[in-house]
Amino acid sequence: MRGWREGDHFRILTLPTLVELKLASGMTAPHRLKDLADVLELVRAAKLPAELAASLDPYVRAKYMELWRAAQIDDPG
Repeated sequence: MRGWREGDHFRILTLPTLVELKLASGMTAPHRLKDLADVLELVRAAKLPAELAASLDPYVRAKYMELWRAAQIDDPG
């Protein structure tokens, strides 16, 4: 199954799939804006590359790049 890895007793989402799901949720549900913020923070914390966009579903690529660019701005707070 695409996007999942088998563990010993559970399945794990791959990073691109997690990012895709968070982006799609935040883009389609106005009450789920936290999902977009989660992606922004994940890009910062894990230093995700811009190149990750190429492995994402085309529907969410532009939003990923928008958040990726935003994550490159230093937050003084």
